[in-house]
Amino acid sequence: MIDPDGNQVGVVPTDKALAVATDFGLDLVEVSPNASPPVCKIMDYGRYKYEQTKKTQEAKKKQSTFQVKEIKVRPKTGEHDLQTKVGHIRKFIDKKDKVKVTCMFRGREITLTDQARDLLQRIAEEVEDIALVEQFPKFEGRTMMMILAPR
Repeated sequence: MIDPDGNQVGVVPTDKALAVATDFGLDLVEVSPNASPPVCKIMDYGRYKYEQTKKTQEAKKKQSTFQVKEIKVRPKTGEHDLQTKVGHIRKFIDKKDKVKVTCMFRGREITLTDQARDLLQRIAEEVEDIALVEQFPKFEGRTMMMILAPR
């Protein structure tokens, strides 16, 4: 048994330990049931549960969350449209989100894979000061995609 101050009392029968706990006005909590003999501690169980929930909430607060935003382009996307999309990518990266840049092919555009790869490479170069390429351009079906992550 362990008293409220954290001092070891020793091996005590259960009924006596319960009596000591009620004298303190606290609860007898089994801390380590697998030990031989089991270890019990005299504490305020309600306060203990409250502190545990506070610790988990604090851990959740410090946890960083991010989303994966998607930007779609085509192999023949114009220069101004491309600059607009690069601006959106910069905004997303500043907010600590990952960005999935997808180049879609329609019909006979599927033959322009080299042009699409160059386009994705150019986008990566324009944002390399704030982002790094997490997944290099990869072909999947009729789309080519790449993932950018904040530095």
